[in-house]
Amino acid sequence: MESKESQFALPVDSEHKATVFHPFSLAAPHMRAFHLAWLSLFATFFSTFAIPPLLPIIREDLKLTDTDIGNAGIASFMGSIFSRLAMGTACDVFGPRIACATLSLLTVPIVFSACFISTPQSFIVLRFLIGFSLANFISNQFWMSSMFSGCVVGLANGVAAGWANVGAGATQLIMPLIFAFITSFNVPAFTAWRIAFVVPALFQAVTALMVLFYGQDLPDGNYKRRQRSSTKPRESVFKVLLHGLSNYRGWVLGLTYGYCFGVELTVDNIIAQYFYDRFNLNIETAGAIAASFGVVNFFSRPAGGVISDEMGRRFGIRGRLWSLWIVQTVAGLLCILLGRVNTLGASILVICAFSVFVQAASGLTFGVVPFVSKRSLGVISGMTGSGGTVGAVVTQLLLFSGSKYSKETSISLMGVMMIVCSIPVTFIYFPQWGGMFCGPSYDSDWVDEEYRLIE
Repeated sequence: MESKESQFALPVDSEHKATVFHPFSLAAPHMRAFHLAWLSLFATFFSTFAIPPLLPIIREDLKLTDTDIGNAGIASFMGSIFSRLAMGTACDVFGPRIACATLSLLTVPIVFSACFISTPQSFIVLRFLIGFSLANFISNQFWMSSMFSGCVVGLANGVAAGWANVGAGATQLIMPLIFAFITSFNVPAFTAWRIAFVVPALFQAVTALMVLFYGQDLPDGNYKRRQRSSTKPRESVFKVLLHGLSNYRGWVLGLTYGYCFGVELTVDNIIAQYFYDRFNLNIETAGAIAASFGVVNFFSRPAGGVISDEMGRRFGIRGRLWSLWIVQTVAGLLCILLGRVNTLGASILVICAFSVFVQAASGLTFGVVPFVSKRSLGVISGMTGSGGTVGAVVTQLLLFSGSKYSKETSISLMGVMMIVCSIPVTFIYFPQWGGMFCGPSYDSDWVDEEYRLIE
């Protein structure tokens, strides 16, 4: 009789998770899930950050003040704080496919409504509601951790999120081009920017339907099918949530992620306007430079995953933690430098280097997440992901919303915050694997899987 393992196109482990990662393959179910996960998240990033590159036009049309723009930036992140935590629990209970598709379809009408806003208040509410869609990042990472084995899970998480995050950079380039194309038909600018939002809304709807109809939660099938055939009692939502929230490692990773991915979100919000205002560029040029920051995600966040997996193979969890701390600290130093340089050329060089390190730090963070808790993987992912948006909200509120500091000084202060908030990584310790400075406290007879189940 043909073994179950032989039915998969990729080599798998005892849980039927893939032990290799082939990003240009469409092999079902592992690589198909990968492509659906990153593409659907790409669409939500595209929708969420479709507004910033058009802000010079939108602020004139809606008579937005700097305070309105700052508050809208905060609102866009606030919308995803609790939705990310809820998404983690939803993935644990319903599976990533249903959770991802449902959220995307629910937020599509909100993206369409950008065509009709007319006041600063409606603009802020719009950004708040669109921000909910960023919770699909949690389903993305949960899905990859469910499909890929520990030897490649950092790479899978990094590439899935990295390619998706390119959406935040692509929109900086594409939305001004869509706007310019529409105005080429003699459509007034104040009408053209509204019509442009039909594109991200349709794209998000199509990708959501693809996830729903072509996706699969686990190597062996979808959640409902697995739960019917399982003989194990199903844990309550409360227990799953409690086990995750009581694990301090999730809180530390949330703080760390707040000042790598959270900083990335903040930069996505401000960078086009920063270059437009500081160096007197036109909207297309500023958008193209801003796009370079997000597009680097195509390889930088996956590089973080590769580093995490390689350091994990060589040095265990200690290697994953040390590489996370070093890369995020270097990113903080580059962020400080970005606020200090005064020429356009130097700013472009520094922001490109900064983007590589800050996005790699995000990949390194989620190279650690799958090892924290198996039973509450979704909750831990949600806590970490929510930390990213909390960091973005705090940073935007303190430094980029009517702050007494210039944008240049605020960017440098953001770098200082990154360095400080990476220090708690040194406190993470796993009894069965150790930490940055200490070895494991359990003997070799302790089974890793048993420990992860009681966490």
